[in-house]
Amino acid sequence: MTTFRPKYITFDCYGTLTNFQMAEAARDLYGDRLDEPAMLQFIRNFAAYRLDEIMGDWKPYAEVVHNSLERACKRNGVAFKEEDARVVYERVPTWGPHADVPAGLAKVAKEIPLVILSNAMNSQIMSNVAKLGAPFHAVYTAEQANAYKPRFQAFEYMFDMLGCGPEDILHCSSSFRYDLMSAHDLGIKNKVWVNRGHEPANPYYGYVEIADISGLPGVVGL
Repeated sequence: MTTFRPKYITFDCYGTLTNFQMAEAARDLYGDRLDEPAMLQFIRNFAAYRLDEIMGDWKPYAEVVHNSLERACKRNGVAFKEEDARVVYERVPTWGPHADVPAGLAKVAKEIPLVILSNAMNSQIMSNVAKLGAPFHAVYTAEQANAYKPRFQAFEYMFDMLGCGPEDILHCSSSFRYDLMSAHDLGIKNKVWVNRGHEPANPYYGYVEIADISGLPGVVGL
């Protein structure tokens, strides 16, 4: 694995590279109405409903946020307002990278083309990518693929656009449920899990673990 030099390194963006701040947004909206145990439960429910919302046919991410936030409010006995969902959605393009990302990406980008496959809208993603501090060969969105990860269609769209197969890439993500499980099932043997504390380790899926992006150059021998 450490000597594998892929044609492309492909990345999840939100959570892996960009500091994903949905929990913080929920706290800002509802923290004064929920005690800490209830707030943590709300955050868990909000995350679970976001995943559930993207498992079917594609819909705009604004609808994903709206529906999942409304469902979390209903489950937790909190009054839902449509403007709250708009506030959360409009925050997404303002988020910047984890502190470790720019230097790690820049080092790898000198030798291997970088690609993003993100559960994003076209109008959102480039603001986040511009903050990452490294050049990207391509950025693909769920809107372009007409499917969100973890659906295979999103990955297959990326393969088609790059003109490559699962054997040609190294896929890097902090999430098993959105990325690495599907990558495994699609035959992407070379995977990196960035352990940002989002999910527990799951060695069944076969990956190299790194604590942050500063460890990525070593994975590809740089």
